[in-house]
Amino acid sequence: MAKTAAPTRIPNVGSMSEFIGAFDVPSKVTDYVYKCRFSHCWNGIATRHSDTMDCKFFVDGKGVVLGLAHPGFVKFRERAGRNLSDREASYIGAEYLRGRLEQEDEHALYDVSASDVLRAIEKLGIH
Repeated sequence: MAKTAAPTRIPNVGSMSEFIGAFDVPSKVTDYVYKCRFSHCWNGIATRHSDTMDCKFFVDGKGVVLGLAHPGFVKFRERAGRNLSDREASYIGAEYLRGRLEQEDEHALYDVSASDVLRAIEKLGIH
């Protein structure tokens, strides 16, 4: 009987704040460069009573939260047959934040729709 290969997973090694290294985002509108640093993820259902996975970043030292819509995670699980890891969620949040900051769309809280979550998953090539 042939064994099927286990799906490739990004290993969760190190503290959550080290999932993503510090990164810069240059604005496409001005010459400004945002300095970004990932902090952590948590379940938004418990803290904000929202159906999200929340990811916190610091942008130029100010806290920014991205609420990643949980239905996007469910759709991914249906398609891929596995759950997204916290590390992958942080990548999705970083990708969405990068796109917003490139357009100078700076907010303290972003509600990221399920379709935007899925778009970021596709762009990042998460399978």
